[in-house]
Amino acid sequence: MKKTVTILAFLAVLPAGMALADDDCFVPMADWQPRDAVAQLAEENGWTVRRIKIDDGCYEIDGTDAQGRQLEVTVHPSTLQILKVEYEGDEHGRSREDREGDTHD
Repeated sequence: MKKTVTILAFLAVLPAGMALADDDCFVPMADWQPRDAVAQLAEENGWTVRRIKIDDGCYEIDGTDAQGRQLEVTVHPSTLQILKVEYEGDEHGRSREDREGDTHD
């Protein structure tokens, strides 16, 4: 009986933990790249930066792309890997895998 309750408790908590881990960056501040490096990443991608902030432990760039579309980009703080690009009106954003498969950008 104890074993069953323990397993059920674990299964109940597991999906919530996985969902939280998906949106957050867990990196010690000592391992972060400087904000200037994030600004340089934006410039290299042709983005105009309105604001760079920290959200859920990740860098977040708010700005516009070369076509003038408003965007929000989530960047890993230590690797500067682009984790998500979200355009205004796009509720789901585009993951790195989505962008790699896109041939008309």
